Amino acid sequence: MEPAVHTLLLPILLLLLASLSPIIAQENGIDLYSLTVDSKVTLRFAHTTITSHVVNKAKEAQEAIFQVEMPKKAFITNFSMIIDGVTYPGEIKEKAAAQERYSTAVARGQSAGIIRATGRNLEQFQVSVNVAPSAKITFELVYEELLKRQLGKYELILKVRPQQLVKHFQIDIHIFEPQGITSLETESTFMTKNLADALTTSQNKTKAHIVFKPSLAQQQKEPGKPDTILDGNFIVRYDVDRASASGDIQIENGYFVHHFAPEELSTLPKNVVFVIDKSGSMSGRKIKQTRKALIKILSDLKPEDQFNLVIFSGEVTLWKPALLQASTEHVEEAKQFASSIDAHGSTNINEAVLVAVRMLDESNRKEQLPAGSVSMVILLTDGDPTTGEKDPQKIQQNVKAAIGGRYYLYCLGFGFDVHYAFLEKLALENGGVARRIYEDSDADLQLQDFYQEVANPLLTTVKFQYPQNAVELLTQDNFRVFFKGSELVVAGKLQPQASDLLSVQVKSRMPTQNFTFQTEVNVADKEKVFQSPKYIFHNFMERLWAYLTIQQLLEKAVSASGDEQKNLEAQALNLSLKFNFVTPLTSMVVTKPEDQDKAQVVSKPVEADNDMLFSFPLFSRNAWIPQDSKIVRSKAYSRSRPAPHFKTLKSLYKTDLDKSHPSVLSSPGPVERQPHFILPLPRQSNDRIPEALCVTVRESSQAPLQILSDPIQGFEVTGKYEASTDKFVWLQVSYKTPEVKVRVTQDSIVVTRGSNGKSSSYQWTGTLYLVMPGLKLTLENGLLLLSDSDKVTIGLVSLNPPAPGLQLILRNPSYISNQASGVVGQFYQDLQWNPSTVEDKRELSVRGKKYTVTRKSVTDFQGSRGTTPLPTFSCWSLELPL
Repeated sequence: MEPAVHTLLLPILLLLLASLSPIIAQENGIDLYSLTVDSKVTLRFAHTTITSHVVNKAKEAQEAIFQVEMPKKAFITNFSMIIDGVTYPGEIKEKAAAQERYSTAVARGQSAGIIRATGRNLEQFQVSVNVAPSAKITFELVYEELLKRQLGKYELILKVRPQQLVKHFQIDIHIFEPQGITSLETESTFMTKNLADALTTSQNKTKAHIVFKPSLAQQQKEPGKPDTILDGNFIVRYDVDRASASGDIQIENGYFVHHFAPEELSTLPKNVVFVIDKSGSMSGRKIKQTRKALIKILSDLKPEDQFNLVIFSGEVTLWKPALLQASTEHVEEAKQFASSIDAHGSTNINEAVLVAVRMLDESNRKEQLPAGSVSMVILLTDGDPTTGEKDPQKIQQNVKAAIGGRYYLYCLGFGFDVHYAFLEKLALENGGVARRIYEDSDADLQLQDFYQEVANPLLTTVKFQYPQNAVELLTQDNFRVFFKGSELVVAGKLQPQASDLLSVQVKSRMPTQNFTFQTEVNVADKEKVFQSPKYIFHNFMERLWAYLTIQQLLEKAVSASGDEQKNLEAQALNLSLKFNFVTPLTSMVVTKPEDQDKAQVVSKPVEADNDMLFSFPLFSRNAWIPQDSKIVRSKAYSRSRPAPHFKTLKSLYKTDLDKSHPSVLSSPGPVERQPHFILPLPRQSNDRIPEALCVTVRESSQAPLQILSDPIQGFEVTGKYEASTDKFVWLQVSYKTPEVKVRVTQDSIVVTRGSNGKSSSYQWTGTLYLVMPGLKLTLENGLLLLSDSDKVTIGLVSLNPPAPGLQLILRNPSYISNQASGVVGQFYQDLQWNPSTVEDKRELSVRGKKYTVTRKSVTDFQGSRGTTPLPTFSCWSLELPL
């Protein structure tokens, strides 16, 4: 009898794929009784260990399929299974040798071990093992990654999805940054208020410790039921102090790392040509999102910038014949042009990019480009070239020859129909990078975020110089451009004869000004910094150096060819094997204890591999995903079938198919006009007067409204009212400290950090628990609350038909200062209730204006949404003409 199949999808992602309920699984199958995640982050280098303990409680053998979601940039460095005290380690080999050695097992379909992309930032590791009755097994996976600074933050992502209650569940994150931690935030897309006390964060100047340890009761979605609420991302973001403009050098065990990100620099002007694909495949949501993003990007151009638009399908269209200054008039005209872009026709990438390059050449020849400016081309396309020059290699040659190292080319591939390897090489050969834009509701934000990464160049031609007799084995030490919000990292080995002092110069040569940053550190003093094993792991800086070197060698190999490419790959392979990294050049061989011949080969993909994975016709879901859950655990879904591929296809839709979210708040009963603002007011001496004022507005102006501004509290609420529908189409809350904007529409929530920071999009149907210094954001049951211990609490609600719209709710109004202003702010300045003989009608005065208010009952969207119909409360209703 074949063993039953159970899948453990660990964080991370731990999942019992067999569709038994968790209680049945614990009694008669694979029981996950402990799951711990330990992540140590030192100098941005993260070492994460996932340990899972399971037991087979069935009377027969069970096959458990172990799956882990981890960051794409991470390298697995160790995997082992401990069964009845015997350890079965994974062995890392050259990919070709591993696959050849186990080709027989692969041909029989036994190669269940594989790593696949499962989203924008994550990929899935998978192996399977046969577990005997009553046997206990421990899985341990270790991976490492260097956190990259983007838009001013480092980001550590852990995926949490146990799919059953776990007796011992714990996430431990230790961060050690000798430079000092200046900001720290945690975000979870599954946290609720019931889980809040399971999360603890402690921090001093250089260290932070984050622990998430929910009890069994806290993990329950509903009391007394086995379903778990743990399902989503756990994210930590932070940044460090940059007191020294020359950067920070740290040394450990003979290796050093130099982080460089000066901040007090002026942004260089840029000359940018946007090359936008408008071929037929871009029709529908793609072109709408592109238009939306392009309009926002154009608004962010600085007056000293120059720009133009090149729109292409089979033919190439220029907005203007030459680059123009980004004046208010030109930007507004360009936005009008962008809003009219329609999708149709074929795809002539070659001609479009060459036209953009010729435009920069012409402006350069006429000396119209500002001295010291940075020139770039940003290409957005969603497919392969279909007309004009169609040979990718020839296009790459044409573009490289035309640019000649003078400009930067950035390539954005929209979706999975693009030839990503072609775009990646096209970009890397010309000083830029390639990025995939995922077809999702926030594709416009992805485009905007990428632009922000390259929108503020600070330095060009940056060179790190160390004494020749002091260091060796340097990683990349010269960079063409440095952007605001990023970081340059150089690592290397100290030579034995190096002096006690290590000096460095960082130089930047530009046409208008040269910069030199210089510093010197004491080697012995720096070595003393890393003595505590609590925050580091063995030889971590040497491993950081190896990780960075491998990544850079693989990147260089993309744009190389022939012997040069082979040499680069050989160097990367040797380092991968020496330091036990699973990279695109190596594979991990996992030997099954029950059959030495049935080993599994685990291989890591590159981003270009995802084009093939996602190019299958997945949109006909019924053709790929079983409707009867019994198929998942039957013999038909055993090792003789390509189960891993099948399950991966299903996982692509887990947001839609596997999650059950609460609905966005719907207005109950007959159509009732809901108030736009619900304002708590101080209770008057007459206790019969309710404490709430429910305000609806009437406004004919098209300009955004200032709803509430308080310079003492440091926030402002604005919104756009649409008279034809009698609703606000968006509301925005902007804080000075921390510098955060929260913008909501009826469809989504967007949180933007800083003036040029990262934007994150969330759906009203999900949950959110985001804690940053001075502000907490919680989303639960369709109610978004923005709060802090000394701030007024702002609530935002999105209502579905039959009474759609956005609603603003205030709590703790005592924190509103006497300097508050705006449509709402006025009601907290000198409000007076006038005497009245009518019980349900009153008159109030605000700053000399008199308003008549009527008592009415309105739906209460501020509390629990578990009851139907929703409760109501009494308030004074005011219609406010503006």
